[in-house]
Amino acid sequence: MPQCRHCGAPITVAEPVPRDAECASCGKDLRACVQCRHYDPAYNNACRETMADPVVEKERRNFCEYFSFSSAPFAAAGGSDRREEARAKLEGLFGGPPRPAPGADARRRIEDLFKKPKPSDSSE
Repeated sequence: MPQCRHCGAPITVAEPVPRDAECASCGKDLRACVQCRHYDPAYNNACRETMADPVVEKERRNFCEYFSFSSAPFAAAGGSDRREEARAKLEGLFGGPPRPAPGADARRRIEDLFKKPKPSDSSE
């Protein structure tokens, strides 16, 4: 029996899988590349089926004609979600985490920049 690639729950939907089918346990799309037997990140477009149209979002539902559930056993994902991966890539690209904005100090710096000089008190 096929299992959801996200949570490992058994999939009770029979093939052909409707495009809008979702996992009863986690609510993720079932007709998605990561659920397919042809999915392999080592291949071009992460698909072993050479005739399949390229799909950008591998974890979202699509219209692939070659979809068939993977019979591979469930393996818990060791990675993080897309947002965390993107943030890590950006931090690596720009040299670390972003610095906090100096909000409290900004007003003083602007006033110092546009400060008029004080008239001198000396009467020479």
